[in-house]
Amino acid sequence: MANKNLFKSSAPITAKSVDRTAKNVTVTNAVNNAGGVAYLKTQKNTLAQIAATNSFNGTYYVSAEENLNLAKKAALALKSDPAFIAKVALYCRNKAYMKDMPAFLVAYLATIDSKLFRKVFPIVIDNVKMLRTFIQIGRSGAVGKTINMSSGTVRHAIRDWFASKSPEFIFKGSIGNDPSMRDVLRMSRPKPENATKAALYAYLKDSEFSESEGVFITRNKDKSVKYSNRFSDLPKIVKEYEAFKKNPSLEVPKLDFRMLDSICSKEQLKNIWKSQAETGSWTITRMNLNNFAKYGVFDDPKMVDLVSSRLVDKKSILDAKAYPYQLMMAYTASDATVPMKVRNALQDAMEIALENVPAFNGRTVVCVDTSGSMSSPITGNRGTATSSVTCIQVAALFAAAILRKNPEAVILPFDTSVHSASSLNPRDSVMTNASKLQRFGGGGTDCGAALRHVNNLKQNFDNVIFISDNESWAGGYSYSRGTGLMNEWLTFLKKNKDAKLVCIDLTPSRTSQVDSNSNILQVGGFGDQVFDVVNSFIEHGNSSDHWSDVIDSVSLD
Repeated sequence: MANKNLFKSSAPITAKSVDRTAKNVTVTNAVNNAGGVAYLKTQKNTLAQIAATNSFNGTYYVSAEENLNLAKKAALALKSDPAFIAKVALYCRNKAYMKDMPAFLVAYLATIDSKLFRKVFPIVIDNVKMLRTFIQIGRSGAVGKTINMSSGTVRHAIRDWFASKSPEFIFKGSIGNDPSMRDVLRMSRPKPENATKAALYAYLKDSEFSESEGVFITRNKDKSVKYSNRFSDLPKIVKEYEAFKKNPSLEVPKLDFRMLDSICSKEQLKNIWKSQAETGSWTITRMNLNNFAKYGVFDDPKMVDLVSSRLVDKKSILDAKAYPYQLMMAYTASDATVPMKVRNALQDAMEIALENVPAFNGRTVVCVDTSGSMSSPITGNRGTATSSVTCIQVAALFAAAILRKNPEAVILPFDTSVHSASSLNPRDSVMTNASKLQRFGGGGTDCGAALRHVNNLKQNFDNVIFISDNESWAGGYSYSRGTGLMNEWLTFLKKNKDAKLVCIDLTPSRTSQVDSNSNILQVGGFGDQVFDVVNSFIEHGNSSDHWSDVIDSVSLD
């Protein structure tokens, strides 16, 4: 991690301490995490960007605790606008597919607006894992207070959640701890609507079981029996599971392999995963390549051919709305035990997925940050679960994808200076061009240097796209002179008055290198939805806070 004394955040510069004599420049009002001058984002933009990309992990400059505090401060500042917080929660779960952040926002809503909380809870908390995450966050006090899960609005929301789910759904999702399903049930005390659920809840709570009578027993404080639930009332899948535990020679139940891993033989586990490989969807196949290898599915050459063929099926790729980013993640995460034919299929699928990437209107220049901090993991530092994909890999992939769909685009790698990318060929594979861009790297960050180079080219462009971790500090700009990027953008607009600037900040931050403007889009983080957001802005954007407007368009009805 970088030296905190060197890269610590500073308080915003006050208006009195700033020289406002400079002309035609927006004065900066903050210092970023790397110590460079910057602009504070609006609270809406800050929360919207962090929520769509942040999983509360540390980044190159910022610890996990600082990320959480950043999100908390943004949410607290918007306490008077709970509808926006609710929309952010919906967006980052349903569009950005985040987990921790939407659960955090729903927990925060529980403390400020019970009506909106009840409305979004069943939509955002859409599986058992999300329920456990919500409870864990609520009990931790991370939202400013500890939420009591066994009383009031929250308890009723959890009870209604259980009432809306089938016994099979609840049982199949009952894996995991902190809290366990046993803890969740004992805290929320949902009321069973029928004998099947009553028996299931008793089973999951580890209630006393009388094998001779075939019932689960709950006792009063004086040890007398209060009521009993029959084993025979359990869902069929639970009874099959219990029977299989006693006799593993029986047919293997259709359950998550984690419930079977300690029971099944090696051959049974192999058959489970072979069945998954034979019948799974394109997405399930992409996500489980390492499991197929681990459990011996690829020992059969026919299975290697089957999986490879499915991965490159054009209709499946387009129907799944797959983007190159998903496939790069799968390719990078694949173990060496995954056959090369399968890994090559992922690269071929990446080329097909380019059809889902939009071609931008007008001539585009893409500035790719290759500085040292871009070597950090794209999902932040998560210990043993840290992603093997780095910020520079994602930036390079995005640029290479744009180049394929926009062959006239100019790609400019930069750190404190601009490097030549003349070796890039629009007809080369995305992975080939991305690999070339990844070879640049190291040094500091000066976003202004890249656009200064563009201005010196004396060419006309319609779109400028920056892909960076947003921690520009080099270049020697002072508070009154604005940031290097903002200065160069104003110069750029003199010749390209209708141009648009997109700044994709790959890691969460409260600051930006540009000020809000109708011709500037600030995107926080990176996911496949970024392609569409950028294209929408290039075609239709005319707002000074386009990203927040995207969130505001989410319906709460």
